[in-house]
Amino acid sequence: MLIDRLIGSFSKDVAIDLGTANTIVSIKGEGIVINEPSVVAVHSDKHGYGEILAIGREAKDMEGKTPHKIEIIRPMRDGIIADFEMTERMIRFFIEKAYKRKSLIRPRIMVCVPYGLTGVEKKAVKESALAAGAREVYLIEEPMAAAIGAGLHTEEAQGNLVIDIGGGTTEIGVVSYGGLVISKSIRVAGDKFDTAISEYVRKKYNLLIGERTAETIKIEIGSAYSLNEVLVYQVRGRDNVSGLLNTIDLTSEDVREAIKDQLKAIVNALKDVLEKLPPDLSGDIIENGIVLTGGGALIRGLDKYISEIVRLPVWVAEEPLLCVARGTSKAMEDEKLLQELAIN
Repeated sequence: MLIDRLIGSFSKDVAIDLGTANTIVSIKGEGIVINEPSVVAVHSDKHGYGEILAIGREAKDMEGKTPHKIEIIRPMRDGIIADFEMTERMIRFFIEKAYKRKSLIRPRIMVCVPYGLTGVEKKAVKESALAAGAREVYLIEEPMAAAIGAGLHTEEAQGNLVIDIGGGTTEIGVVSYGGLVISKSIRVAGDKFDTAISEYVRKKYNLLIGERTAETIKIEIGSAYSLNEVLVYQVRGRDNVSGLLNTIDLTSEDVREAIKDQLKAIVNALKDVLEKLPPDLSGDIIENGIVLTGGGALIRGLDKYISEIVRLPVWVAEEPLLCVARGTSKAMEDEKLLQELAIN
């Protein structure tokens, strides 16, 4: 125990929000030090992967613009590890970048994961972090981290409901007495929005666009509710019929139509959670409402859209993109929370 305490005094704990779209790294006492896309650019040939060319933002900038010998990899898909080797190398890169040097003493690491991961998936996350240089690895479930990061009073005898819409999964959780009472995870989130937008543009306008363009459209004019002023965005791509390059004007109404099925899936998941609420918690949710976190919370009018359907107050957390990362960091810094919330 004495040795453990001595080691702990010389190493800095690390919290990682290992997201499908972005990886956010926090260091104890320093806060968020890394916030970059979960993307790796690597040389590839018939023998497999070779030299890594870029990781994070630099790799993301290369997406859709590289020759065939360079492959852009997203190691995380739908909130889980799709490529173990690349995930390990990405985590190692971010840890070393966060420390700005190779630490002599390996850190303890807490990684945020979607609710309901299988034992095999949890083991993959832990092994990836250990291989990247962790001394010990703890896991925390995303709805809990989101609630803590949003500033909800999770330790009190008050029910709070949080919806975290990330890149790969949407996590819905009811938190009370420092734990998850009910939780649900669906693999419908930011990536599915992007795919739906690109498919819609292809079908309606015969225009082929890439993932990056679809994501930009979502950010620039995406909406879940009819806006007072329709937004317009110029989209450039290749005509699927003529093969020539073309430009169209896409509206926020187009995007709303494109993502309507994904929005319905999220609301249906929310209804499932509400139907399972213990009666004594129902009054708390009616009073406290629903908080939205994650990148998806930034879709215009999403709070109003959900509120009208479930007839509950809905609000967007402050800096929703960072809630999960901040919640993970707080849990890592508080030894009591760490022991209570870490999952096997």
